[in-house]
Parts: sequence; C-alpha cells; structure tokens
Amino acid sequence: MIRGIVLLLLTAMLAPASASPQTPDDKRFYSVSYIEVNPLSRSMALTTLRRYRDVSHKHADHIRTEIFEQVERSGRFVIVETWKTQAAFDANGAVRKELTDAIQPLRLSDWDIRPYKTLSVPPTAAEAGDSAVVVITHVDVSPDPKVAPLLVTLAEASRREEGNLRFDVLLHTMRANHFEVIETWRNRKALDAHSAAAHTKKYRDDLQQFLGSPLDERLFKSID
Repeated sequence: MIRGIVLLLLTAMLAPASASPQTPDDKRFYSVSYIEVNPLSRSMALTTLRRYRDVSHKHADHIRTEIFEQVERSGRFVIVETWKTQAAFDANGAVRKELTDAIQPLRLSDWDIRPYKTLSVPPTAAEAGDSAVVVITHVDVSPDPKVAPLLVTLAEASRREEGNLRFDVLLHTMRANHFEVIETWRNRKALDAHSAAAHTKKYRDDLQQFLGSPLDERLFKSID
C-alpha cells in the first residue's frame, strides 16, 4: 500500500508540466488597436507608428509593441502592445495621444482599441523570418465557460505543430466572450497544414455553436 502511494507521488513529481503557460500571477496587459489610413499616406503613418513604438519602449514596464499590416490591404494596420501591467499602459497615455493626434489627418477609420489579458501566451515567441505568415483572428461568441478551454486546447496543440512560431490567445478584460488569437507560421505551407489539421477542424466544429458572428480571421505581415 505504502509502496503504491510512493509510486504515485513519484509519478506526479516526474510528470511534465501542463502545456498551458497561463499562471495566476500573470498580469501582462495587451492593447490591440485597429486603424486604417489612406494608402497614399502609408509611409507617413508607418513613421509615426514606429516612433510611438520606440518611445514606448523606453518605459521600464513596456515589453513590446508590434505593427502588423494586412496582406493585400495597404494601410490597414493592427498594433499589438504588451505591457507588464495595465497601470504601465495607462501611464503611457500622453505618448499615445501624440500618436493618435498625428494619425488623425491620415486615417480612414477611427481607432478601435481593445484591452486584453493573458489566456494562453508563452513567455517568448520564436523568431519569424521574411516568409512568415501572421494570422490575427477576433473571436466573438455567446458567453459560455466552455469556449476558453477550446481556445487553450487549440493553442497547445498548434504550438506543437511543425512550422508554428507563435500561438497566443488573449481574453478581453471586460467581455469574457471576446478573444484575440495571434498566430505566426514559418510559411504559407505550414499555415495550410495547420488549417487542415484534425485538432483545428475539431475546434472549428466545437466552436460553431457559440459563434456570435463569423470568425474575423485575416492574414498580416509584420512591419519592422
């Protein structure tokens, strides 16, 4: 009997840790902003966005600001900011106002800023090459506690795929039925293989009953 208990304890100690990177003390805050500018003003907008990124990075609690442009849609950007805390993001308000004021004359749409927290995000992501494909998806569902585990399961399975460089799942800070999924794949072949994978098809089938609107899934490229 005692020997059996000892074996169980040893098994538990030697078992691999859960694939989920989420921890109770993860206070990382994410801001995901959508903005579309006049394509003729693209270069000017990029200069402004890069300046905002560089100035923000001087803040001690800034982790990174990423700029993505939609493939075959010049001037449509997504800006993903990662901060150690929401308080640090809020403290950067004056710098952010300079950005929005500078973009104002160039924009075709207003700023769409959404606040998020970690649902399933590893501490680091693999380096992406020039051929990498970025997929950003907004998931809007009817409120149901079954949805978040579906996304976490998908993320964990997808990270084990050949060619996956990143698979982050963010949860809206105020709306528990809104999620943002940010994926990076080594190339289009890897993305196509992921789309056809059994776990991806199962996720889509299981998610269908909860969808409040069609998945807003778009291809992007990273802007240095």
